[in-house]
Amino acid sequence: MDMLKQADTEVYQAIQAEKERQQNQIELIASENYCSSAVLQAQGSVMTNKYAEGYPDKRWYAGCKNVDNVEKLAIKRALDIFGAEHANVQPHSGSSANMAVFFAMLSPGQKILAMDLSHGGHLTHGFEKNFSGQFYQKITYGVKEKTGRIDYDEVMAIAKKNNPDLIIAGASAYPRELDFAKFKEISDEVNALFLADIAHIAGLIVAGLHQDPVPYADFVTTSTHKTLRGPRAGLILCKAKYAAKIDQMVFPGIQGGPLMHVIAAKAVAFKEAKTEEFKEYQRQIIRNAQALSNALKNMGYTLISGGTDNHLFLVDLTNKKLPGIEAQVILEKAGISLNRNMIPFDKGSAFNPSGIRIGTPSVTTRGMKEPEMMQIAEWINLAISNPDEKNLTSIKSKVAKLCSSFPIYKDSL
Repeated sequence: MDMLKQADTEVYQAIQAEKERQQNQIELIASENYCSSAVLQAQGSVMTNKYAEGYPDKRWYAGCKNVDNVEKLAIKRALDIFGAEHANVQPHSGSSANMAVFFAMLSPGQKILAMDLSHGGHLTHGFEKNFSGQFYQKITYGVKEKTGRIDYDEVMAIAKKNNPDLIIAGASAYPRELDFAKFKEISDEVNALFLADIAHIAGLIVAGLHQDPVPYADFVTTSTHKTLRGPRAGLILCKAKYAAKIDQMVFPGIQGGPLMHVIAAKAVAFKEAKTEEFKEYQRQIIRNAQALSNALKNMGYTLISGGTDNHLFLVDLTNKKLPGIEAQVILEKAGISLNRNMIPFDKGSAFNPSGIRIGTPSVTTRGMKEPEMMQIAEWINLAISNPDEKNLTSIKSKVAKLCSSFPIYKDSL
């Protein structure tokens, strides 16, 4: 970082401040994680200099031997850990991965059946202000109010009534396991394509801790930075018969030259995901999520669906008479980062919802386990119960002390 410090003091200082923030705060945002030093080094490598439009051995520019090798590695490793027939490692994000599938397989105006955003769905699954909602007709399914879970018979009935062209299984705030086999059955019943968006749960799937969508779905998309713990980017897996359409839509369809430094980082992350250490890490993510959610439940907090099967859970703050945005602000002052979130059948709005979303990938990466989850639950409750500035400052100091025992990066970055 010495060269950056000399060249651009402002950016250097911002990076150092961000390193300090990450080190001294407890990160409970479910869609965030800390990638390894090896992933960081790959992403910050000289491969950022190489333009490589096209695919391995079929580039538009010369000098692509080394980037071809690294992209081939990334593809091979993605196929290995997921057991898929085809992989495209070039998407810049999970959102662009979804865009490529939609644009390759659907015509404007066709129908998408996906989870309602307010029930835990995702922007790229048909939100009206997103490309997916502007180009396609969205039909939604949600969860039952009493259980907080998807009713697959209801999804089947909605599908039969509306005859969607594509059915999406996937969510950004659903704490229970998804039944991909059931979604496949529904898709087959109405002759729809089936997309599984596993952006949040990809790491759990690789570790065998969640039902695998690859045998059932026509397409599987994911980001690579959440439970998968790689760089911020995307990935598409699909059946071999769709490979040509998907590849052509990624390039030259919606993207130009691939980010070869990011693809190198993906390759490193996929190799890490093959290890037993990674699988144990995924097991601990779930143990931590269940420990933290149960602790808060025992303190009188209401959990959507009563708990969690995966890396996240939703807390309904209605009985605490505290909007989600206020809880988010209060907890950040106490050194705890999470995000406000709508809950199913929320009477609030997206900007002022009734809930918060909590996830454990980041704290688990740091090495925290069940005892630390109990402590974190106590701090969350203390902060929400008494948002006095003095109390929040006291909690923040204790949080920083705990974090000092769990450094994110032990090597110098």
